[in-house]
Amino acid sequence: MSSHDPALLRRLAGSLGTPFWLYDASVIRSRIAAIRTITSGEGVQARFAMKACPATKVLKEMAAAGIWIDAVSGNEALRALRAGHAGGQEPPVICYTSDVFRDNALQVVLENGLLPNIGSPGMIRELAAAGYRGKISLRVNPGFGHGHVNSCDTGGPSSKHGIWHEDLANANAAAGAVGMKVVMLHAHIGSGPQFDELLENLGRLVDEFSREAILLPHLEAVSLGGGIPHNYRDPHAVLPLEKLAELFARARRQLSEAAGRPLRLEIEPGRYYVAPACTLVTRVTDVKETRDNPKGKGATFAMVDAGFVDLVRPAMYGSWHGIEVVGRSPDELPEPIVVAGPLCESGDVFTRDDAELLQPRDLPRPVPGDLLTLRDAGAYGYAMSSNYNSVGRAPQVWLEPDGSLQLISRRETVEDVLKAETDEPLAV
Repeated sequence: MSSHDPALLRRLAGSLGTPFWLYDASVIRSRIAAIRTITSGEGVQARFAMKACPATKVLKEMAAAGIWIDAVSGNEALRALRAGHAGGQEPPVICYTSDVFRDNALQVVLENGLLPNIGSPGMIRELAAAGYRGKISLRVNPGFGHGHVNSCDTGGPSSKHGIWHEDLANANAAAGAVGMKVVMLHAHIGSGPQFDELLENLGRLVDEFSREAILLPHLEAVSLGGGIPHNYRDPHAVLPLEKLAELFARARRQLSEAAGRPLRLEIEPGRYYVAPACTLVTRVTDVKETRDNPKGKGATFAMVDAGFVDLVRPAMYGSWHGIEVVGRSPDELPEPIVVAGPLCESGDVFTRDDAELLQPRDLPRPVPGDLLTLRDAGAYGYAMSSNYNSVGRAPQVWLEPDGSLQLISRRETVEDVLKAETDEPLAV
């Protein structure tokens, strides 16, 4: 993704204030097209793990492209329905995946006929108690997986997700005993940093599911989850996606042969579709310094008006996002700069590593009033933003290739922050 026109960013900052989010429609469509290409083979279907970026505008792009949805809460499923994705199970355009039925999730699944993808055996009991006797999917923890940090592992003994692979037969028997049919097997092994590692683990997963498919007489589909990585340090890096297309074709043949009938093969990327498509734009309010003392080295801090209420990933697990000083030449002599936000929290720093240590960036020294951009923020950016410190969420802007702009969510006010508070008497 190329840098945005500095003049455009300054006009938006002048009109909307800062911080704000800027989505590039052409990048999202390019990523959708890439996924459609590698899933164009017979019997292969792509989903969007919408938790990465659930904006209605993005969901509508997915619907227009025939991309199905993986939702992980009742409200996510309702958002997908409102954006035009179909309910029901013929086909199961919206799959509900979770390890716990929370809030309205069970009701949404039942009322809209969604396919429930079960991550904990107890959910079968809950469905049965609610009168459900239909099709289900089982999410399996295959015993292996990867993430860019340990806290993001989605498979293996330390992962909370899914039913341990050695317990799959028991879960299938429990489902059959209450009149449910297991029609899909699912696993998500995470989006680790190495593409070759993804290919290797997907191959292992296909072998595992081939052995398990024999035990499931009603199986219709197998989902290999998401996991296509995005290179945050080199967003222009090109992945050999054709290798995935070849793997999917082989996998579907192998799984169908094991089951003795044609199966649908699914994948559900999230990050890959949207990560490079969004930039968080913030303004420098001050530049200040600390100095060396016995406790450690001093640092130069560029204070900005965006914080982890906007983009939490660096504070949560030391994620790396490219940072630019808008309109400044890359040929300027850089200095090590720590970029920090406004929140009353010491961890409100965008330039830190996964050990929670400061990791200054070499940047042209900014001055108050400069705009900074935090790049590749489309995945788990706005989606994970919050109202900590009673800060309103920043607005989201959509940019079309012809230069037209659309405000797709406004800046939240204190009324938005307070709207759920009540003085309502409660009788229990």
